[in-house]
Amino acid sequence: MNFTFAPAAPVSVPLVDQSAQFPVHRIYCVGRNYEEHAKEMGGTGREAPFFFMKPADALLYAVPGTTAHMPYPTLTANLHHEIELVVAIGTGGRNIAAADAHKHIFGYAVGLDMTRRDLQNDMKKQGRPWSIAKGFDHSAPIGPITPAAQVPDIDHATITLSVNGASRQSSTIAQLIWNIAETIEQLSNAWELKAGDLIFTGTPAGVGAVVAGDVMQGDVAGLCGIRVAVTAA
Repeated sequence: MNFTFAPAAPVSVPLVDQSAQFPVHRIYCVGRNYEEHAKEMGGTGREAPFFFMKPADALLYAVPGTTAHMPYPTLTANLHHEIELVVAIGTGGRNIAAADAHKHIFGYAVGLDMTRRDLQNDMKKQGRPWSIAKGFDHSAPIGPITPAAQVPDIDHATITLSVNGASRQSSTIAQLIWNIAETIEQLSNAWELKAGDLIFTGTPAGVGAVVAGDVMQGDVAGLCGIRVAVTAA
């Protein structure tokens, strides 16, 4: 096949303790999926799930045991952290029943949904899409993917984020409004899920701003945590 120019290299995420890479297809994100976070963002705490997307090349891989560097993005003065459990889809499908969702999960990772909050708020006020607030370069830091069989109790794992050693976000995956299986069911009713899809499942309460020089530590029990430093633009 002839291309007008060389295509970009495929985006992938390493697996824990393996040389294999997980090829990424799409990144889906669930909005307001923890009750207390929904309330702090102005919601009721129990709403129908809604979704947005990030480009696959927004991923920023955080190598275990090291600190990844995320440049402070342009056009914002209010960059927020959102710690999330990421679900990696290994088998795609449409109209997947929640009871069958586990059959489609390859594994899990720790991720951050970084948000230009001021741009998001401005777009909301104007009734415009807010992709610019979510889908920018390096907006999706992520750690390695752990196969699902290695974390059988993920539904009850703790999820935490600290900034410069101070706790900001702390909850458990059990506090998701729409759990992992329900989220997969809902997503697969709207899109045909594919092997390689990543689902950022939502963030607990406590989101807040970070500035250049801050270091974020994100963890989900049973998975490799991530450490990300915000650097000057």
